[in-house]
Amino acid sequence: MLRTTTTALAAGLIAVATGAWADPSENDLVINGDLEITTHAEAPAYIEGLSEIYSGWRFREVDTQATQMDDFDNPAFLAVDAAQEAWDTVDGDAGKSCASCHGDAMESMAGVRATYPKWNADAEEVRTLAMQINACRTDNMEAAEYGYTSNDMTGMEALISVASRGMPVNVAIDGPVQSTWEQGKEMYYTRYGQLELSCANCHEDNYGNYIRADHLSQGQINGFPVYRLKNTKLNQVQDRFKGCIRDTRAETFKPGSPEFVALELYVASRGNGLDVEAPSVRN
Repeated sequence: MLRTTTTALAAGLIAVATGAWADPSENDLVINGDLEITTHAEAPAYIEGLSEIYSGWRFREVDTQATQMDDFDNPAFLAVDAAQEAWDTVDGDAGKSCASCHGDAMESMAGVRATYPKWNADAEEVRTLAMQINACRTDNMEAAEYGYTSNDMTGMEALISVASRGMPVNVAIDGPVQSTWEQGKEMYYTRYGQLELSCANCHEDNYGNYIRADHLSQGQINGFPVYRLKNTKLNQVQDRFKGCIRDTRAETFKPGSPEFVALELYVASRGNGLDVEAPSVRN
């Protein structure tokens, strides 16, 4: 009885979504008047359910779009400024800062965000950017790890992302990462929770539709970390994964878990061809 009821409820939610449709915006994302961002591209050949991919920016209202187009207006840059200070500050027993090894973040980190998650040969594992930041802190700086979705971590990810804005996402899916990518793909199409919804049900089957006032996007993550107007803070991508699975009324995975690392790898690869635009602004 419970299964019948919850499945019907899930179907009802999708029905609500399909009650209204709006095409992605045709506006162009140009940051600070000169940095053009690719927000629409042909879908990668390995994405079976889409022919085109769109940044989540294309699904936002004009005023929200405009907030991201000027760094002075973008509230995420408060966290970026704080992260820049942390970058230059010595922390840990080794007496080093991030800058001690990497110098100017805008130069040394250019292109880094566009390739993560990626394989780390020394550790023999797929690493997210957050994992690599913590590895640098513990191994090189002899400093304490940041909490995986903490303000410190999310701000540092945002700072590193700024250095790659306007560069195409180019996440590898083959070689040593392939098995992890396949795991993430399986998760993306797996129905979770009492509502029996998968990532694909919303972000592939029903993007462009509305659930209540929410204009469903394709769930692309080229804009993460994201400043959400809903909770007035900068949000880390795996924190968003956690929230999505929780919304299906399921027990969720922990940020930094192997499951979410695999899911991040797969979802990031779905955006290959879009440009990095983080830190972005969303509802």
